Amino acid sequence: MYEEIFKDLNRFRELDAKYEDGNIFCSMCSKPLPITKKIVNLFLETNLGDSGLFKGTAQLEKETIKLLGEFLNNREAFGNIVSGGTEANLTALRVIKKMKGRNIILPKTAHFSFEKGKEMMDLNLIYASLNRDYTVDTKYVKEYVEDNKVDAIIGIAGTTEFGTIDNIKELTKIAKDNNIYIHVDAAFGGFVIPFLDKKIEFDFSLNIDSITIDGHKMALTPIPCGGILFKSEEYSKFLETDAFYLIEKKQTTILGTRPGYGAACLYTILKYFFDEIEKNVKKCLKNSIYLYKKLKENGYKPLMKPTLNIVNIEDENYLETCEKLKEKNYFVSVCKNANALRLVIMPHIEKEHIDKFIEVLKEVKP
Repeated sequence: MYEEIFKDLNRFRELDAKYEDGNIFCSMCSKPLPITKKIVNLFLETNLGDSGLFKGTAQLEKETIKLLGEFLNNREAFGNIVSGGTEANLTALRVIKKMKGRNIILPKTAHFSFEKGKEMMDLNLIYASLNRDYTVDTKYVKEYVEDNKVDAIIGIAGTTEFGTIDNIKELTKIAKDNNIYIHVDAAFGGFVIPFLDKKIEFDFSLNIDSITIDGHKMALTPIPCGGILFKSEEYSKFLETDAFYLIEKKQTTILGTRPGYGAACLYTILKYFFDEIEKNVKKCLKNSIYLYKKLKENGYKPLMKPTLNIVNIEDENYLETCEKLKEKNYFVSVCKNANALRLVIMPHIEKEHIDKFIEVLKEVKP
């Protein structure tokens, strides 16, 4: 019977793209660290939404937040392991609306999760213009904040499109000078920026209020594993919901039922395999520069030198090129704020995969 079941399931699974094939250049996720399979099995039935029953897993989540807080320069951080960057950003928006108000300024490169939050919470989003390097124009933000009622600023530390990093230090200064909230979306960049050769301030070393950081991106955990951290536990009062029928009566997350294995996997990697994160980040950054150089050598025009492990290729017909590559079984994505293709160089991408991609690109775009 099992043979028949898995034959049926494999029929669907075989339709999926596979990271190990080296043709997925559009995803910010990759193959998780092998040990996590055992961890998932160990914590498979745990539910962080019912922490009164799963006290050990709930304690483990707190330890994971503590490790994340230390990594992001705040030993007093409060937060949760959630489903991903979208839920983390929605959680921050929930606090912003209850604590400050509904007027939020953010860059045009902000993740689409903020648009979801706008619809769900009736927020007023003001999109700030970008500089030539695709970072937010802090002068625009400053002038707008000084002339209008603004309740919060969003900064992006590792944009989804370009991997660019907004000037979080300047945005924080603007926020604090005007007594408004600042949230940093570092869902992708949070586990990359600390390993760059150039030191860039983006976390609680500045006086930010909250930050999003995903484990299932560059920290090699399985999906789902996002993180939302606040400056202190004081912020929890804007999140608490009465869960009257549970043993533990308070919840601070958007989701009720939450798997425990995300926290367990991230805890393990941060505590025992931290070097693996750094090793893979360095590899991805190196391969991104390799792709950048190969593109230039072959007559293609990268949009800019990559900041993180995202490479963009200027292309007026980027949608057509994307479809042609898909027909060749190569998966890339496109940008919204530039006529360009977008390639994410994750740990599953090796140099030989880049070389093969260049050859396929020559076929579809000579």
